[in-house]
Amino acid sequence: MKNALAILGLILLTVAEVLRVYFIMPFPGSQYKNTLDAAYWIGNNIMWIRILLLCLIAFPLFQLFRSSGKWIKLFAVILAGMYMVVFYFFNYRFLAETMFYQPRHLNFSSAVENKIAVDKQVLGVAINGETKAYPIQLIGYHHQVRDIVGGKPVMVTYCTVCRTGRVFSPFVNGKNEEFRLVGMDHFNAMFEDASTKSWWRQVSGEAVAGPLKGQQLLEIPSRQMSLAAWLRLYPTSLVMHPDSTFKKKYEDLEGYDKGKLTNKLEKRDTASWKDKSWVIGIKSGSSAKAIDWNLLVRKRFIQDSLPELPFIVVVESDSTSFHSYSRNFNGMVLQFQLLDTAKSLLMIDKNTSSLWDQEGHCLEGKLQGSKLSVVQSYQEYWHSWRTFNPYTKR
Repeated sequence: MKNALAILGLILLTVAEVLRVYFIMPFPGSQYKNTLDAAYWIGNNIMWIRILLLCLIAFPLFQLFRSSGKWIKLFAVILAGMYMVVFYFFNYRFLAETMFYQPRHLNFSSAVENKIAVDKQVLGVAINGETKAYPIQLIGYHHQVRDIVGGKPVMVTYCTVCRTGRVFSPFVNGKNEEFRLVGMDHFNAMFEDASTKSWWRQVSGEAVAGPLKGQQLLEIPSRQMSLAAWLRLYPTSLVMHPDSTFKKKYEDLEGYDKGKLTNKLEKRDTASWKDKSWVIGIKSGSSAKAIDWNLLVRKRFIQDSLPELPFIVVVESDSTSFHSYSRNFNGMVLQFQLLDTAKSLLMIDKNTSSLWDQEGHCLEGKLQGSKLSVVQSYQEYWHSWRTFNPYTKR
């Protein structure tokens, strides 16, 4: 009986170490079940689990090695060795925070000094007259970049497995909070705050486990496009450059922003409405809509509506940069028609016959000098958008 208790204790110790990480990292089958609460409980109680199990098996193990046969002893030694191997790998090698680090040095340059290829996709932020561009290839590795834009602290985040770029204010209950990457749930990155150890979902900025469950980080508007398109809009923008410490990590994501990687988690499905197909997602209140990227590139612009939000999405000739605008304007819902242009996209609104460009500026006509309001939109994988917006329409 005591031998069985010792063996069972070693097995349970090993299982606890594995499950603590298995539930929050992309191991086979781990991201498809609702295991968030179990992952959080094990993660926060693993020390007590270890102490309890070690106390329970200490005396049985002592008895086992004192009086059992050599084969039982050998089996126990093998199990103990397996536990130590598992403990090492699942505490020092497989943890998200030991695989992905924030940049040690934030390097920015002006457009004149920029060395980032202008066809690279960036996540752009504009606050209080200051603008900065964060290349997806760089922030995709880091998952989180902390910075100050326009005098405001920002938390620039990106999850390459969901293709979700989000920018948040890092203030929680009035405190400029620190966050660490702890893993993922349903393939979306998960952060833990330093003060309460609550877990926050990257795609929404919502605390989904812990004392602050239900609270939400304030999202800061951001736009995704090529660096060339961003610098055309904001020629004085600063551009984030690589931290040489992570050169190899950045190289592993070469081609990610153009959908050229082939690994299962970060590849692109070029067909429509597959798990890894690209979509443009837009939300209004509790309603959401996904637009097929292939359709958008083919048609150049799509106009549609959500409750109280008629919108239009246009894609530039680079098939990379997209812009989303509200069609509400001075009490009218503008209806657009595409002009047949080779490069720069031009549109005419049927309401006033005014001419508009792809950047939302009215160039000619009754509304000349006006500008469409930007609508927050996201390019991400279809599996991500439908998971976190289950009532979305296509």
